[in-house]
Amino acid sequence: MPLFSSSPVATEAEKDGVPVFKFPRWRVKGQAILEVVDQYKATGAELNVLPFCSQFIPMEVIDHPKHGSIIYHPSLLPRHRGASAINWTLIQGDKKGGFTVFWADDGLDTGPILLQRECDVEPNDTVNTIYKRFLFPEGIKGMVEAVRLITEGKAPKITQPQEGATYECIQKKENAKPRKRRSQSWNL
Repeated sequence: MPLFSSSPVATEAEKDGVPVFKFPRWRVKGQAILEVVDQYKATGAELNVLPFCSQFIPMEVIDHPKHGSIIYHPSLLPRHRGASAINWTLIQGDKKGGFTVFWADDGLDTGPILLQRECDVEPNDTVNTIYKRFLFPEGIKGMVEAVRLITEGKAPKITQPQEGATYECIQKKENAKPRKRRSQSWNL
């Protein structure tokens, strides 16, 4: 059971006897690694809380707990599904940013919305400033609230609208295309 004692979360979890997993992968060639899934299932988890989940977790794990799985995503879904959502919020010039806590499904950031919180995107925001100012501190509060709503049996499952949905793929060198620079006139 990989437990990373250097992680603050793992350190606190260890004090309470809670296992913390950091598997390099859960799947190989699209198939769940049975030993990993069995090790996970042995914990008896009732809810998976997946903040900033950067791996594709097998559906055997997503659907296993009686309360399912929730994920934190740093955009106002359905906008900016996929990777680098904070970057795309800034690149696209969005006036509003924020985060979504949603119920995991078999799609890419397509599950029902549990809660959202928004903030203004300030003119000089960077990934770092918006993350430290809003997404991180309010995201923690939002995840706590989401778990509380689930515990109380009051957590909504709001179907994501199709209107406004965007997906920006991971950018790779081979996808990059230089843009023609707009001509500028200088008044001297």
